[in-house]
This record gives sequence, C-alpha cells and structure tokens, in this order.
Amino acid sequence: AAGIFGAFSLAGLYGVAIAAAGMMATTAMQLAIDAFGPIADNAGGIAEMSGLPKEVRERTDILDATGNTTAATGKGFAIASAALTALALFAAYVGLAGITAIDIYKANVLAMLFVGGMIPFLFSSMAISAVGKAAMDMVKEVRRQFREIPGIMEYKAQPEYEKCVAISTQASIREMILPGALALLSPIIVGFAFGPEALGGLLAGITVSGVLMGIFQNNAGGAWDNAKKSFEKGVLIDGQTYKKGSDPHKAAVTGDTVGDPFKDTSGPSMNILIKLTSIVALIIAPHINEQGHDAHTNIEPVQSIEVVNVVDAHLDAETH
Repeated sequence: AAGIFGAFSLAGLYGVAIAAAGMMATTAMQLAIDAFGPIADNAGGIAEMSGLPKEVRERTDILDATGNTTAATGKGFAIASAALTALALFAAYVGLAGITAIDIYKANVLAMLFVGGMIPFLFSSMAISAVGKAAMDMVKEVRRQFREIPGIMEYKAQPEYEKCVAISTQASIREMILPGALALLSPIIVGFAFGPEALGGLLAGITVSGVLMGIFQNNAGGAWDNAKKSFEKGVLIDGQTYKKGSDPHKAAVTGDTVGDPFKDTSGPSMNILIKLTSIVALIIAPHINEQGHDAHTNIEPVQSIEVVNVVDAHLDAETH
C-alpha cells in the first residue's frame, strides 16, 4: 500500500507502472532465491536414499530451512509486483472501457466487489484440492507396487517410477482446467453481463483479496515447513526436548502437509490469477465500452506508456 501511494504521489499512474516494472527487474534474483530451497531439499532426499552419513542430512536440512525462508521473501516480491502490475493494468482498463469512475454505491458494482474477493479463495481451494487428489493417487500407486512387486525394500526389484511421475504430470494438467477456466471466464461473464463498472469492481476484489491471500499462504507454508524440520533436529519446549517421532513433531508434520501446497501451489498461483484476470479484462474492454464507440481514442498517452511498460516487463519475467 505504501509503495502504491508513494509511486502515485511522485508520478501518478505512470509511476505505479514504472514501480511494477522496477520490481519485475529483480526477476533473476527471485528465481535464484526460489531455486535455492528445492535444490537443498532434493540434495537431502538424495543423501537419505543413498545412505550417506547422518550429518550430511542434517546439513541439507539446515540449508533447506534457510531456503524456505528466502523463498518466502522472494515470493513476497513476486506478489507485490503482481499487485502493482494489476493496478497499472486496471488504469489502462478504465481508459479502454470508457468509464470515468467506479461507483461502489451501485448494487452490481458492490456485488461484483464481493464476488471478486471470493474468487481467490475458490481458486485456492481448487488448487489445494487438486494437490490432495494427486497425492492420494500417488499413495495408492506406491501401495500397489509394494503389494504386487516383491523385493522392492530389499533392492531386489526395480520400482515403476514412471507410473508415479505420470500420475503427477497428468494431475497437474487435468486438475488445472477448472481453475484456469474460472480465471479466464469470470471477467468475460461479468463484463458482458453486468457492464464495465461491475467488472472494475470484480478486478478490485480479486486484486485485494488475492494479494493478501498470496502473502499469507507463502509465509504460513514456509513457517510450517520449517517447524517440522526444527523438530527433526530437536526443539526445547518447557524444559523438555522434543525430536522426530514425538507428538509435537507429528502435529508439525500435519501442518507441513497443508503448508507445502500453500507455499508451492496456492500462494504462487495468486500471482497468475491477479495478472490473468486483469489482462483478460483489458482485452475485452473495447467490446464493453460504455460510450459505444472506438475505445482506443479514449486512451491517454500516459496510460499507453503504462501498458507498454507493464506488458513488456511481464513478458520478460515469463521468459526468464
């Protein structure tokens, strides 16, 4: 909020667009920060499967915990840049749609504001549910292999790894159809059914709710993951040390089960939801123009520069 207000005070909506482009300029650093955690986590898994000494696993756990913390910071930058980008695109949408103000006293605008605030929650629930379904399918496949292929634990038989990989890849594509349709179709339906002002209310609700949910889920997921890892090293609570296998550790594992889809699936997907709905609204804006003529004549030069800067920065980020 302070960044938006400061950028607007200095250079108006153009300043907000430049601020968004500036935050996207850190994409290379964000990618490096986000990659640190998974690399350390994979190294720990390889060390454990390879039967390396215990101290190797302890060191990779420390690196993994650090990676979760840095990843939460990097994802915070990503969600902040998404918010600034959405605001700049929102300003361009207002010009293309031919409206001068969005009046929340109108029933349809206020209703769509609440609907927009609900969409990130629905989108998040779909993503988390998809992770749960894919995980259960994976568990069933692993149990089937242990049951039907003797000698896996004794290293006498080779597990069917490709089937587990196929489950995850197919689920990642199949289960994202409905959330993707929600992000694409909701602006189109609201725009053509209720008008450009109502669509503006929808975008405002999605942006505010999505930013808050993205920050919460990224931070909460990293904290729960680190809580589980801290118990594996030993945690002192009320004068008693709790380690792996204790009741607090079991509770932390339950929290991590929720935290992983929070920080790796649902939280980062809020960035996509915010940007995608704003871009779809910008595309259909000329067709729902309130003044009924060529909307391109209503765009001010400053707004045109904003759109160019934001879209170029967005494409650069996607390329990286």
